[in-house]
Amino acid sequence: MKPSRSVALLVETSNSYSRGLLQGIASYMHQNELWQISLPEQERNAGPPPWLKTWKGDGVIARIENESMVKVLKTKNIPIVDVSAARLMPEVPWIEIDEMGIGQAAFEHLSERGFEHFAFCGEPMYRWSQLRQEGFVHFVEQAGFTVDVYPNTGTKTVPRTIAQEKKQLGRWLKTLPPGTALLACYDFKAQQILEACRDVGIKVPEQLALLGVDNDEVLCDLCTPPLSSVIPAAKRIGFEAAQALDTLMNGGTVDPLGIFIEPLGVVTRQSTDIVAVQDADIADALRFIRDHHCEGINVEDVLKVVPLSRRTLESRFRQTVGRTIYQEIIRRRINRICDLLNTTDLSLAQIALRTGFQSEEYMSVAFRRAKGIPPGKYRKQR
Repeated sequence: MKPSRSVALLVETSNSYSRGLLQGIASYMHQNELWQISLPEQERNAGPPPWLKTWKGDGVIARIENESMVKVLKTKNIPIVDVSAARLMPEVPWIEIDEMGIGQAAFEHLSERGFEHFAFCGEPMYRWSQLRQEGFVHFVEQAGFTVDVYPNTGTKTVPRTIAQEKKQLGRWLKTLPPGTALLACYDFKAQQILEACRDVGIKVPEQLALLGVDNDEVLCDLCTPPLSSVIPAAKRIGFEAAQALDTLMNGGTVDPLGIFIEPLGVVTRQSTDIVAVQDADIADALRFIRDHHCEGINVEDVLKVVPLSRRTLESRFRQTVGRTIYQEIIRRRINRICDLLNTTDLSLAQIALRTGFQSEEYMSVAFRRAKGIPPGKYRKQR
């Protein structure tokens, strides 16, 4: 009987994103071959575990984020797959989040709520944070807006204390105009921002809309108010990394330029659940659509809650939002279908029922028209 391959997973177990990677790796193993796994319990940016120097295995999947890890891995003449944005070993295959996609998903989520002032708060010592900032700034500026970026001066070697960080964050937050939509580089940073907002008397989301990244469900739900967050496709990244490593261990080749996996969307919680539109009638229309779009509503239903003629409402709505009322209803329903396809195992018939379509067939036609592929294929790809 062929012995199981021995694989080291040098991935921290301390956050939901990395645990998602590990779940994806486990999923690949259960569908293919069970490996003998070496998995140290470690924090982000940890160095190599002591046993790695003498470990004799068949392959490694690692978040390579410091030179000490690079030094040890370079002594191993075995296949390695990198799942870190730091890109410290460019000679090995690289599978990572599409950070431009994170920026685009964040901007679209915030802009569809009518925001025109944007800000970004990151950890510039980390490459993944830099890339998220670049992506977010790109899409904001492409739409004709500007971004205030937090002037973080901390470093890996000289980090600020929590109290110092909160104090500086508070000073910066007070410089932002009311009605700003802020993207934090990840959920933990967003939690810090919420604490700083409380300290300086800024109300979220009434005065500042706040969006995180990673969708750490426990952390997001513990925040006050609960935190909206971009969902990275961590499980798929882990699955792709395991598939790539398996290919390499079997003598095959993998694209060395990188595979980038786009995010799954955004989970909306209270921290961004607001409509920032100056026109009160259009804000009412948007709020009604947001709250009822999966109930089979149409333009006539919107007209019942807004005291305007159809022609006037349609004109002002298109001028403010850039879409017709009907297009906005359909767009939100399609987005909800995507959320359910990405995050649940509901059947297509159940999803159709939950999103206001008369049947699975009607939903599939609308989805294909909007996304270019049927919903079943979309789910399989994601």
